[in-house]
Amino acid sequence: MTNQRVAGRYTLQQQIGHGAHGAVWAAYDEVLGRTVALKRLGTTTGLGGDAVRAEREARLAAQVGHPNVVAVYDLVTGDGGTWLVMEKVDGQALSAVIRDAPLSPDDAARVLAPVADALTQAHALGIVHRDVKPSNILAGPDGPKLTDFGIARGSDDATLTRTGLVTGSPAYLAPEVAVGGQATPASDVWSLGATLVHLLTGRPPYHRDDLDNGPLAVVYRIAHEDPPVVEGAGWLAPLLARTMAKDPQARPTMAEVRDQLARTASAADHTMALPAVPSARRSTGLLMAAVAAVVVVLLVVAFLVLRPSGDDGAPAAGGTPSTSATPTEASSAAGTPTAAELEEFARTYVATASADPDRGFTMLTPAYQAQSPDYKGFWGSVKNPELLEVAADPARMTVTYRYTYVFKGEGRRRERVTLFLVADGGNLLIDNSTAG
Repeated sequence: MTNQRVAGRYTLQQQIGHGAHGAVWAAYDEVLGRTVALKRLGTTTGLGGDAVRAEREARLAAQVGHPNVVAVYDLVTGDGGTWLVMEKVDGQALSAVIRDAPLSPDDAARVLAPVADALTQAHALGIVHRDVKPSNILAGPDGPKLTDFGIARGSDDATLTRTGLVTGSPAYLAPEVAVGGQATPASDVWSLGATLVHLLTGRPPYHRDDLDNGPLAVVYRIAHEDPPVVEGAGWLAPLLARTMAKDPQARPTMAEVRDQLARTASAADHTMALPAVPSARRSTGLLMAAVAAVVVVLLVVAFLVLRPSGDDGAPAAGGTPSTSATPTEASSAAGTPTAAELEEFARTYVATASADPDRGFTMLTPAYQAQSPDYKGFWGSVKNPELLEVAADPARMTVTYRYTYVFKGEGRRRERVTLFLVADGGNLLIDNSTAG
């Protein structure tokens, strides 16, 4: 099928994967001049449930619109079949990345914090993913990407409620779903906990070498046995126990999980690229080396005393999505941050504000918060920001960037923004901004 055109515009290049419901191909979009991923779902005469799943995945993934969710661009019919057109992520699934080297608790937290943030946004929209697992999280160069909303369910979606239908991968099912109950946001919390077990141990939860590991045996153990205890979970052990509590009401919300994971994930760590090609015993080493490098950089910053005065009270605006939801922590050594650190702060801020305006608001000083009454209304209308150019001035503690974004009801805008930063309690905060 190489070089075959789909829907008159997508030229197939090579098969890059095969999901539960069809092959995935890299393809070139002749109209927009970009490489995309196409998931083939079947023939037009025999789609059945695949058509329903395709429409659901396109609709729900587009609705979430989070930087750590694989973007769905279109749903097209061509070559006698239906194809889902998606963002192409240059990276492997987490299940492949960690096959030879499980992650440490700190590394696992850094990887899953952005995923938890994406799921928090989905839950706020009334969407339950229902199939959270390592093979549905891609390790891309810009951070992890959650994919496969094929069996996700919106609050108004009645297409997946047949009696006795169990959907999702058995090893990651919450107990209430394993016995045929309704999936809820709490079920996604369990599945993320089960995914955490896999990242820490290198194999799915409830895995046993000496017993039957068939799907029915796994489902039985989920329903009747206590969750596995991971000896190497370290500081994550209490959170892991809460996420995998038998009683859904006893589990934390996904927002609480995200916040706990993010406590050890600095802004720079959140965008750390996972190794695209796994190699025995080196995946963890690469991750730890990256973490060590980030720590060294952060130790340059602390006790910042510069406080430039701004010239107007316009709400801070931003650029390219990243994957952090907390202010960049200033370090404990005297000095000022580097230009690269200020630029990373700006990217992190924009990702945070566009995904969760309430949390972005906490990255402003109290004085600037008081000057920005329309902040949440503005950021609540911003979608798909794209950074065009960024430059920082460490001596002045400023970072300036040009960016575009889609503003609700008005189409795409272009602006130039300067952020004035200060240190407050060990964190970098925005004290003022100009936009034009």
